[in-house]
Formats: sequence, C-alpha cells, structure tokens
Amino acid sequence: MKERFVLRNVKRVNEEKIDIVIENGKITEITKAGSGRGQQVFDYSGVYVSSGWIDLHVHAFPDFDPYGDEIDEIGVKQGVTTIVDAGSCGADRIADLVAGRERAKTNLFAFLNISRIGLKRVDELSNLEWIDKEKVVQAANEYKEAIVGLKARISKSVVRDSGIEPLRIARALSSETSLPLMVHIGSGPPNIEEVIPLLEKRDVITHYLNGKQNNLFDEKGNPLQVLKDAIERGVHLDVGHGTASFSFKVAEEAKRHHIGLNTISTDIYRGNRLNGPVYSMANVLTKFLYLGYSLGEVIAAVTTHAADWLKKPELGRIEVGDAANLTLFTVQSNPITLIDSEGDKRVSERRIEAKGVVANGEFIEC
Repeated sequence: MKERFVLRNVKRVNEEKIDIVIENGKITEITKAGSGRGQQVFDYSGVYVSSGWIDLHVHAFPDFDPYGDEIDEIGVKQGVTTIVDAGSCGADRIADLVAGRERAKTNLFAFLNISRIGLKRVDELSNLEWIDKEKVVQAANEYKEAIVGLKARISKSVVRDSGIEPLRIARALSSETSLPLMVHIGSGPPNIEEVIPLLEKRDVITHYLNGKQNNLFDEKGNPLQVLKDAIERGVHLDVGHGTASFSFKVAEEAKRHHIGLNTISTDIYRGNRLNGPVYSMANVLTKFLYLGYSLGEVIAAVTTHAADWLKKPELGRIEVGDAANLTLFTVQSNPITLIDSEGDKRVSERRIEAKGVVANGEFIEC
C-alpha cells in the first residue's frame, strides 16, 4: 500500500493553482489549492506541475558505448517519467533492454533497431547481412508491450556503401510488423530528397533541426518541398537534439516558417549528459523557450504530443483515476548560456528546472 500524499499549491501551465492528491499510485483528487488532505503534504508553492515529461529519443542501454546510459539517470533524475529508447538494441540485445525496464522507476518503451547488432557498432547498417528480417519480426512480436516502432539510422557514417537500401528494407518491415519507423537523418549520401519520400503517416523524422549540409532547409532557410510534403502526409517531426543534431539557426528558420513543434526529445546518453551540449531535458526545453515558443507549447511537446504519438493519451494528462505520472518544474528568471550542436551559444533570460517527479505514484525529488 502506498500512502496518501498531497502535492500542495502547485500550478498548471495556465497558472491555475491546485492540490493533487495521490493514493495507491493513482490520482484520487484534483482540488482547490490548500484543500487537499493526506498523510504527507509536499508544499510546492510557485512550482509548475504537468503530466510526466516524455522523452521520445534517448539511449538507455548502458552496455553500449558511446551511445548508452542508465535508465533512471536519463529518466526520473531528469524530471522525465517516460523514455523511449531510440534503437540502441536490435534483436540480439532487445531482451536485455526490456529486462532493464523491469528494474527501473522510469517508464521505458523502445524502437527496435532493424540491425540485429543495434548500436554495438556505429555503422550498424553498413552490412545488409546484419538486417535479419525474421529476427526483427520475431522480436517485435515477443516484446510488443515495449516496442513502439522500428529504428533506421540513415546517414553516411551508418549505412556507408549500403545507400538507401536499409530504409527500403525498413519500410517493408514496417508493413510486416505494423510498426512505424523512426528515421535518423544526417550527412549524405543518401540525399535527404531520397530519404523523406519513403516516410509515411506516423513515421518519425528525428534530428529534423540538424545543421548539416544534408538537412531539410535550403541555403536561404526555406523548408524543402520534401519536408512540406511529409508534414502534409502526417509524418511526425522529432527534435532529437543529441551531440551533433540541433542548430539554433535551423530551429529559428523552422519557427519562422511555422514548422513543428511535434515532439522535443534529447537524444541523451552518458557523454552528452555529462559534457553537453544536451545536459538534461530541462536544458533542451529551455532552448525552445529561448526561441520564443510559449511555455504551453514547449511542455505540450513533451507531454500531450508525445503521449498521443505513443497512443497512450493517459500519459499526457492529469486526471482522477489515472496512474500518477507527473513532473514538477520551475521557470526561473536566471540567465543561462545555451549551446547547440554547432557550438553556437545563446543567452536565455529564463530557464526551466526540474524539481521532482511522481512516477507511477512514487514521489522522487530531482
């Protein structure tokens, strides 16, 4: 039995002040600020509450280097209650990632890498023999409670001489498993204008704000036609900041052209968590606050939008009867220097800071 406790004097993003009462892992009351009752009361006056932040692109398999980390280090300790591992594991190791899910306090889902070796190597699609179609289908069926899509990293350093063929195979596997694709874009070849037309409704383009030559905007900062067409088809745009995949200049052009904002994700792992430029989900969200998005738009990109993509709307709301997955955070008027993946620095006058989470009913301070 989990005791009844109250988050007192918290405020929604719209500034409405409330108390949230939690018992046995569920939200049992949402009431007027100051009126909630429980065995424990946590007074968070002046602190925002949202449904738990969801990071749609992380690397949470600690065995792999450089792209790996501990689940809770990039989850609840960051103010993030749900993470989605973006293809760290293929069929060879997906069982181990799912086992880690059982031990963690953070909710974890995963994209299955179409290469059976996953990120054991960083050129995992350079040898087509590493794409074992039968094993992909078998893993997708065996771990369907955890796997939410298939991952294909389609950039030069990953595919090498395989070109666009791994994406064509991924497309066929998507049809066979009824799972959407998350496609990493980066340096070419393959050219971005070959890649994007192969994506369909609910597929995810991650790293859509990267500053590499092979990106989704022309020299004048205008969105390419393939990007506009993809948006029209219902392709989902995901930030996937990472070490090398977020540019302030490209993000400013995207905002100027009213592109996005679908989901903000970090592409976090041990190296860019400790050494930057990612550091934390709060740091990445602060960058979008700096870019001029409203707090409501920024938080929606890691709550309702991500939950809707996952087809788990309950993760994106605060309602009586739901499992309690919440994030507590502040917006401080305290200047911070932000850095993108190109080394471009900007100073934001405001910063978002995670203060704590309730993960499946358990209160954890950040």
